[in-house]
Amino acid sequence: MTIERMIEEQARKWQQATDRRKKKQEPTGPVITISREPGSEGHVLAKKIAEELKIDLFDREIIHQVSKSANMSERVVQSLDEKERSILDNWIQFLKTSRWFWGDEYVHHLTKVIGTIHEHGNAVILGRGANMVLPPEETLRLRFVAPFDVRIQNISKEQSISQEKAKQYIYKEESDRKAFVRKYFHTDIDDSVNYDMVINTHYLTHDQIINIVTASLKFKKLPARRRFDPKPEGKA
Repeated sequence: MTIERMIEEQARKWQQATDRRKKKQEPTGPVITISREPGSEGHVLAKKIAEELKIDLFDREIIHQVSKSANMSERVVQSLDEKERSILDNWIQFLKTSRWFWGDEYVHHLTKVIGTIHEHGNAVILGRGANMVLPPEETLRLRFVAPFDVRIQNISKEQSISQEKAKQYIYKEESDRKAFVRKYFHTDIDDSVNYDMVINTHYLTHDQIINIVTASLKFKKLPARRRFDPKPEGKA
């Protein structure tokens, strides 16, 4: 399926969910951002967490491709109603004035795309500095790490390449990700203050990690972000 088709399908899904929330006055669901070291099995875990919680997964490739296209980015933002767009615009303005000034068109679209996903809720966002963009009080921010030699073995097995090539792959990916975060968010991707939890995936099973994440959603007590005010009593 093409990225354009995926966006169309997602927009329809968002609209249906929005209609249900309007009728039932339900709050939006959780948003989890995931950053990971290459070879730490972060992508696999992101998929499993989304499946366990029955929420959508947006990986860095999807977000990157949509953010590169002004047309696709606008189609994503159009899935919001006027109230939600106002919330998103205010947050972007806050980021520009209080954190960083972004003159880059790509990052402007990136921020809008990530912000739109956040407004809809019920999502796992993998990579692209989402944890730097979204309000920390409304997001569970995870980072997955693992010992270097373990990551080499994981990449070697996953991509069916030699350990030397796996090592070079990790060096390149780490360099690119660090440079991306440093350039656009003026911080170090490894700085633990940017996350709620940093989890070493080598010493825990996938099921244990999923249990930890699920419990953390309760302990952090993410606010119920009601997008639709209940109608006054007695009103139609």
